[in-house]
Amino acid sequence: MQFTYYGHSSFLIETMGKKLLFDPFISPNEKAKDIDISSIKPDYILLSHGHGDHVADVETIYNQSEATIISTFEVASWFGNKGLERNHPMNHGGSWTFDFGTVKLVNAVHSSSMPDGSYGGNPAGIVVQNEEGCFYYAGDTALTKDMELIGEEFDLNFAILPVGDNFTMGVADAMKASKMIKCDNIIGVHFDTFPYVAIDHTEAQALAKAANTQLKLPTIGESLSL
Repeated sequence: MQFTYYGHSSFLIETMGKKLLFDPFISPNEKAKDIDISSIKPDYILLSHGHGDHVADVETIYNQSEATIISTFEVASWFGNKGLERNHPMNHGGSWTFDFGTVKLVNAVHSSSMPDGSYGGNPAGIVVQNEEGCFYYAGDTALTKDMELIGEEFDLNFAILPVGDNFTMGVADAMKASKMIKCDNIIGVHFDTFPYVAIDHTEAQALAKAANTQLKLPTIGESLSL
């Protein structure tokens, strides 16, 4: 699998010959100004919840690609009502097998509303599993004991966790989460975009080392083979 970071919680996973884009918030992010959004043409757009800093570029990227949106019922329906009819609604605990693998939505502890203030349902984490491996994207979430269920059900190759604190888990809680999900290969997201989520990278790596966990804090535009 190939991971490419677009800043904040936006990233692309290339797997099984398909491109999966998660939570696109690129054009409003000054730190991601060097990303050419017109070149991003995924096969699927997966959304953890409805907040603007996770869905800002959905329409633009949907319209320049053949992408299908995968999200919770409320988020998928909101975009469907705007004319984005290629969508697959899901909900917590449910799974579905697509042409790139199986997706399961899992619990996340956060809030969710759409950019116009309408109801966004409940936020979700996303687990993707296929012949190339298995990974967990936590979306925006607090630390929750439900993460232990993920560790029991899946053999994760890597996990993508928020580490910016204030609105989500910070690094210390992300390290606790890594133990619950039984995965010591962590990619941090949702950090440094705004002052509220700025982190001390040296301190973050020290916490990861103490937890015997590999923590990658990617730079915007960086790609990783996983």
